[in-house]
Amino acid sequence: MAVSKEFLAYVLEQLALLGQVTSRRMFGGVGLYADGLFFGLIDADAVYFKVDDSNRADYQQRGSKPFVPVADKPEVSMSYFDVPAEVLDDAEELQRWARKSVAVALTKRSRKRS
Repeated sequence: MAVSKEFLAYVLEQLALLGQVTSRRMFGGVGLYADGLFFGLIDADAVYFKVDDSNRADYQQRGSKPFVPVADKPEVSMSYFDVPAEVLDDAEELQRWARKSVAVALTKRSRKRS
């Protein structure tokens, strides 16, 4: 699904405290990168951050759902969960959640290189 320019601008503004955050259009959505490290995505004006066992509970406790790239195949999900609206609207809280997801992405990248 499409991502509106306005929503993308809002998300990038909310993530400004994180440092160098860039975005790239991909497959109809947008990838989010911190210093070149892929840690999140936007699809249909919803934000999803990378998760693993270290931060998944934060999302599940708030009722977040995993990103499902193909609507008619809900059993296929990825290691990304939607960011709750109240977190997205609080820039400082969003930075904390984003930092955890960047750490997850960094750990995954380090494992691949080993």
